[in-house]
Amino acid sequence: MTILGVVALPGVPPERLSSLAAVAEGAGLAELWLWEDCFYAGSVATAATMLAATSTLRVGIGVQPVPLRAVPLAAMELAALDRIAPGRLLAGLGHGVQEWMGQVGVRVESPLTLLREYTVALRALLAGEEVSTRGRYVQLDRVRLVWPPAGPLPLYLGTEGPRSLRLSGELADGTILPGGTTPDRVRAVRELIDEGRATAGRDDPHRLTVFAGPFPDGDAQFVADEVRALAAAGADAVVLLPMPAASGERAGPDHEAFVRFVAGAVRPLL
Repeated sequence: MTILGVVALPGVPPERLSSLAAVAEGAGLAELWLWEDCFYAGSVATAATMLAATSTLRVGIGVQPVPLRAVPLAAMELAALDRIAPGRLLAGLGHGVQEWMGQVGVRVESPLTLLREYTVALRALLAGEEVSTRGRYVQLDRVRLVWPPAGPLPLYLGTEGPRSLRLSGELADGTILPGGTTPDRVRAVRELIDEGRATAGRDDPHRLTVFAGPFPDGDAQFVADEVRALAAAGADAVVLLPMPAASGERAGPDHEAFVRFVAGAVRPLL
């Protein structure tokens, strides 16, 4: 059964996230996702807000740009969220939009090298290990979390390029693909991920999450058909993008209506 979720776009004001999360949980939605665009609300604060407002809803961060946070800080934040809401955090990492990374002074020469070093170190820290490393970008000296997650915390990589997708297969527990991804692209991505998994000798599950849309809340059969096509191509989870709010219109009510549409009209057709 394909997991069905919805994205809370960055334009949703932070003060509306608690009510949106409550609506999503009340409607029986499995997952509510957000992403960290510069210069909107930070993903840790917003994910914490939505987790605190709910008791069963899974909250996805898709994704945190790794140049913005030192690895120990990311580990401390993600571990704390997972301990507060065990099993409900879906943690996604990515290169970040390079223009924005340059704008804030954290752009690196090799984003792929940073993502590799960062992911390796973060996984080890979240596993409760003491980490020392002298990489090109990640340099740690006997760092260990006092409060690691109580259990395994899967890490997902949000990426598109062939080398990054192979890296995701090699190091991550799942991959996140952006809106506009077609079924043919899903199949091609699966092949690249599997190449990385083969390199690492991995045979554990690798979750493929596909953002789809944006979709207006109207034609439920059309949306359901799109979800089924992505699932048949290899998507394990499909996260639907609502239409952005019209100019001058508050984003919150649009999202709440879309959540109810997905849960009440689309899900029964799957």
